[in-house]
Amino acid sequence: MASEPRFDRVFARFGAGLFTLGFRMKRVVDIGVLLSRSGMYTALACASRAGVLRGVEEVNVDPNLDVAFRVIERDPEGRADRYAPLCREILKGSNARHIFGCTTSASRKEVIPELERFDGVLWYAVPYEGFEASERVAYMHSCPNQHLLPLLDWALPNLGNRSYLVGSNYIWGWELAQIARERVSAAGGQVLGDRYLAIGDTEPDHIIQDIQALKPDFILNSLVGESSYAFMAKLAQAAQNLSFSRPTVISCNFTECEIEAAGEAAEGLVSAGPWFEPEGARGGSFYEMARQSVHELARLLHGRPGAEGLPLSDLLRSATEAGKSPRLDPTHLHARQPAIIARLEGGRFREIKRLVTMRADPYLTSRSRPTQAGAILKVVS
Repeated sequence: MASEPRFDRVFARFGAGLFTLGFRMKRVVDIGVLLSRSGMYTALACASRAGVLRGVEEVNVDPNLDVAFRVIERDPEGRADRYAPLCREILKGSNARHIFGCTTSASRKEVIPELERFDGVLWYAVPYEGFEASERVAYMHSCPNQHLLPLLDWALPNLGNRSYLVGSNYIWGWELAQIARERVSAAGGQVLGDRYLAIGDTEPDHIIQDIQALKPDFILNSLVGESSYAFMAKLAQAAQNLSFSRPTVISCNFTECEIEAAGEAAEGLVSAGPWFEPEGARGGSFYEMARQSVHELARLLHGRPGAEGLPLSDLLRSATEAGKSPRLDPTHLHARQPAIIARLEGGRFREIKRLVTMRADPYLTSRSRPTQAGAILKVVS
């Protein structure tokens, strides 16, 4: 992962909301950052934070953009009860209208009421479970038709149709399990087990015993952070100690930023996402999508003083009218993404399959209406 940027090189030149870069005057726009530097999913949040900060540094020194960002940062420390008040603090205590942050779906749902109350926008750059379209959220990572369904469509013919589902006990784990059940059943397969752990729970022994008894062909791991690392370690230990043939583990949320934390137990895991590090670095899609989100906002604001105060849907609409091509779909505010499937081998992900960039379908409407179904969806106001 790239080293953290040094903002003093740029911000020393700020004054009265403007600074000069070469011969160009840049206007300064405050943005919020709401990502945890400690807690049970630190690796994920820190990768996102590093991506945001790198994106800010790149935008601020780009002579082709007339906007520069000044960061207003708060640390929720991985505690769900801190996200809403800290989001409110950023929006009430500064000029920031756009906030980059939140890692879990639980934290995202905590801040949406504050965004609605104080006219804020959250740039959410991590994979999520779909079934949401808030006018206050820019969904910049993948949703299930861009990660889970392509992954299952690869796994079922290649690994076998007997699956086991394990996830963190909140909306991410629940929704992915429901979608997986439907997909596996439609393919004539079986879901042998469906188990959950609280976020931060590192005692999955009962789940390991169940897997040993049922012998699935593959395991969908939707655990988050420390729970995921403990699960994979115990699964590897069982395979080593009991001559147990370990099923392939697949995941929609495991990326390069967790390889070090998970260790050798993660070897062989197959993951899906919009981006994998080409040189095997440690940022992964959490870092890269966060970085791209900052650039996307800068591109939307370029040449448009005061546009940071517009509703997101208006910002996208006017950008389209001006000839720009926003990543976000103006009907439901989700980004177009490719779907890449990769296997962790020798400490880095190696691509297995790549699907072309596709439009997000957050409500999976194509299951019942395959032609142009997504076009009728609107954000929830």
